[in-house]
Amino acid sequence: MLDQYDKVSDAVGFIAARWPEKPAVGIVLGSGLGGIGESLTDRVAIPYDAVPHFAVSTAHGHAGQLVCGRLDGVPVVVMEGRIHAYEGYPLGQITLPVRVFRRLGADLLVVTNAGGGLNPQFRTGDVMVIDDHINLLGDNPLIGINDDRLGPRFPDMSAPYTPGLVDAALAVARREDFVAHRGVYVAVTGPNLETRAEYRFLRGIGADIVGMSTVPEVIVAVHAGMRVLGISVVTDMCLPDALEVATVEKILAVARSAEPKLRAIITDAVRAAGGKGAGR
Repeated sequence: MLDQYDKVSDAVGFIAARWPEKPAVGIVLGSGLGGIGESLTDRVAIPYDAVPHFAVSTAHGHAGQLVCGRLDGVPVVVMEGRIHAYEGYPLGQITLPVRVFRRLGADLLVVTNAGGGLNPQFRTGDVMVIDDHINLLGDNPLIGINDDRLGPRFPDMSAPYTPGLVDAALAVARREDFVAHRGVYVAVTGPNLETRAEYRFLRGIGADIVGMSTVPEVIVAVHAGMRVLGISVVTDMCLPDALEVATVEKILAVARSAEPKLRAIITDAVRAAGGKGAGR
């Protein structure tokens, strides 16, 4: 971790020279969920491969660019596509953008993802507001000598997802009349989808949705002192006794169809971060 501070400084200097505003929110968009970045006003788009020390996204449905601009008048920085452990990058590099968001000035991290539904009460296309997570990646972005300039050695994870933001997101769903659950996200490495026995195991340990991302970014956000809102879209159902073949094309199509729900929740959170309410 001791090389992170200087790398963050390099990336922040590069971005600030092209977009001098201070963002209130950093947003990470998962598979098939990149449309929100296209709606920003005063956009400045920067490919990942241009930003010092950023990894290049190779995943399906990820544009692989940083978009700076305003959402509903509030300055934000958006990752159109994230980086995953299965792409071969170390977690320190995967989570570097979160530290960059924080150094640029963002107090809130919003993370989205497409995941497989383990809870039989869920349906394809539903939204789940993440209340907690389980890390089965076999790794942690905080491993190594701690740099106190970035955060504490042992960050508390009793409430990694800000409770007030969870409640506010569920209130948006009720107001806009769409289904949103509260639940637990479990992160696995992938890139293969899981076996029936693995789905049984994951459900048995308390997970409602399984995916291959999000947890590293959230750990780093908590380490950096940020508030966090996490949202999953159920893109396929992972019920071991009624399992259907899942394809990337179907997963991305469902994710895109759920984007208006995400937009409503994210816009509400961004407005609040811009000074109109909500918080821990």
